[in-house]
Amino acid sequence: INTLIAVPRTFKGDLVLTQTKFISALNGTQAPYSSVPSPHTPPALRLLSNSTAGYLSGPLSTRVIPAIYILAVAVGIPANVAILCALATKIRKVSSAVLYCSLALSDLLLLVSLIFKAHYHLHGNHWGLGEIACRVVTACFYGNLYCSAQTLACISVKRYLAVVHPFLYKRLPKRMFSAWTSLVVWLVFGAAIIPELLVQQSYQIPQLGITTCHDVLPLDYSSHIPLLYYNLTLTILGLLLPLVVTSVCYIRIVHELSRSHHDWAMYIKVSSLVFTIFLLCFTPAGVLNFLHYARLFVDGEESFYAHFNMAVCLCCFHSCLDPFLFFLMSKSAGSRPYFMTFKGKTLSIST
Repeated sequence: INTLIAVPRTFKGDLVLTQTKFISALNGTQAPYSSVPSPHTPPALRLLSNSTAGYLSGPLSTRVIPAIYILAVAVGIPANVAILCALATKIRKVSSAVLYCSLALSDLLLLVSLIFKAHYHLHGNHWGLGEIACRVVTACFYGNLYCSAQTLACISVKRYLAVVHPFLYKRLPKRMFSAWTSLVVWLVFGAAIIPELLVQQSYQIPQLGITTCHDVLPLDYSSHIPLLYYNLTLTILGLLLPLVVTSVCYIRIVHELSRSHHDWAMYIKVSSLVFTIFLLCFTPAGVLNFLHYARLFVDGEESFYAHFNMAVCLCCFHSCLDPFLFFLMSKSAGSRPYFMTFKGKTLSIST
């Protein structure tokens, strides 16, 4: 197959079909390498560019990225566990607690997957835990990445309704709305990870003597071609759409509060900070993933993949920052927890 098929988020490789490659055994001897996989041996791929080999063996992927992952895990897992424990007692009283619990759970699963990804990168991008584990970790990582972005967008919509349309918000069944929203997001997450679970994700790279997980795939073959549309759709719906929704909501919230006769300066500042951090964390990943796809299609260049992996680290940082941002928002809303409507009634913007 000579037709160029481009898929975002991975490097491209060709399947090795002949038994001509050799890899070094642990004892220093040369052992023949067979491209025919056994039940415990993944198939082999041949790298198509020196830049791919440079990234897989370079310090960026083997030192910098895992260091960022370890930092996110060390801070994020305790923080999200603490938030889950604190919110568990408020689910029946505060409708927003359902969404925040969903966000904390999604962030927690994402951070747990980082433990395995950090292990993978620190070992020179060599995956030794088996194909099934590779599929599960890949699906958990990217699925929860999109799940977190979607949940944050839902939270921003809820805040938007409370501030900009308080009468409509007051009439809504807020607890049911939050519960159904969380359920839909998790159903979408479940559907989104299915393709990652169905295709081969780990491949041996004889040129480097390693087994990669998801980083290099045979993108010209029929088993992986559907990932083209899958990844592009997830980029648009899982990252770019939440970015647009969240941007519109926060801009309207700040605009509406700035027109209010009450002093919402603190809440406006905190909302602006939360929104800015969201943009800084998620915009690079969404834009670079889309540009990576476009450039692959135009000239087959895949150098954006390394930049995308660095951008994903920012998304992971957001997962460990979410509990602190939630605490900050709660404190700022608590200083003046009610929004005055035109009829003289009050409406909480934090529930």
